[in-house]
Amino acid sequence: MHAIRLHAFGPPENLRHEELPDPEPGPGQVRVAVAAAGVHLIDTALRTGRHPGPIPAPELPTIPGREVAGTVEALGEGVDAGWLGRRVVAHLGMVPGGYAELAVVGTERLHPLPDGLREDHAVALVGTGRMTMGILRFADLSPRDTVLVLAAAGGIGALLTQYAKHRGSVVIGAAGGAAKTAAVRDLGADLAVDYDRPGWDETVREAFGDRPATYLFEGVAGEHARRALRLLAPGGQHLNYGYASAGFDETASALPSAAETAELGVTSRSVLGQALFDRIGGPEKMRVLEDEAMAHGAAGTLVPLVHHFPLAEAAQAHQALESRATIGKVVLIP
Repeated sequence: MHAIRLHAFGPPENLRHEELPDPEPGPGQVRVAVAAAGVHLIDTALRTGRHPGPIPAPELPTIPGREVAGTVEALGEGVDAGWLGRRVVAHLGMVPGGYAELAVVGTERLHPLPDGLREDHAVALVGTGRMTMGILRFADLSPRDTVLVLAAAGGIGALLTQYAKHRGSVVIGAAGGAAKTAAVRDLGADLAVDYDRPGWDETVREAFGDRPATYLFEGVAGEHARRALRLLAPGGQHLNYGYASAGFDETASALPSAAETAELGVTSRSVLGQALFDRIGGPEKMRVLEDEAMAHGAAGTLVPLVHHFPLAEAAQAHQALESRATIGKVVLIP
């Protein structure tokens, strides 16, 4: 098989497209012919040797990637023969190996793909979708709400935008650049603004008033988040799920200042940051969130935006993701 391997931590160019022996499934495992492999922002940090959150830096050499979708082509000992030939999707958890033509997966991680759900969409939903479902555990959206989504053309942002519209909320989607803003508009946002242009927050105020948002969803932090926070209504809720604009090593500078934190108390606004993932729960809860995301995908409620790269161009995919030149979920196609 062909796969992407990392032999030394460092820049994207260290990702090499190589030919390797086909992996063999062990007891309780299957081998999947990969049709789509997900790329996550955390992959770019792990590539450099950093290990944000609970995921450890990998032993080298390694095949990166933890999200795969494709067709089961071989079975390990003790696996039900009914899996053979089925289209599936899986999140590999702490074990990498997704950037490849073939991947070995334990059956406990498999989800059968419903008819009509594409592999590239499924691979976005199993990881990015489950995170979206986890975030939404803390938001009871309704037609009474006005929702502000930052990075609304990103993998999570696009799903949050769609879900909020599904619940009847008014949605303000902010993204960087004309192409991303157009994509947000196509998702159904009531207002799409380019937050790389000065005065984007004033555009929101002109359209909806001084503090229109009852919910703020953002995973970017930094100045964009600070401006967005000033658009959050008294009693509103700020759900932060990342620090993309600040980088994994600069989160402290991305957090609200003491004055901004004090203002939250005065206006009865609330912030739920990275601790939300601790409150979601362990692997069993993650499986439930994956099931929910897949169900929304099968029903057409959530249709992921996907940005494709050939497997051999994984380095270019990392470069594009780090430079924010992608729209939606980045997916490698073997």
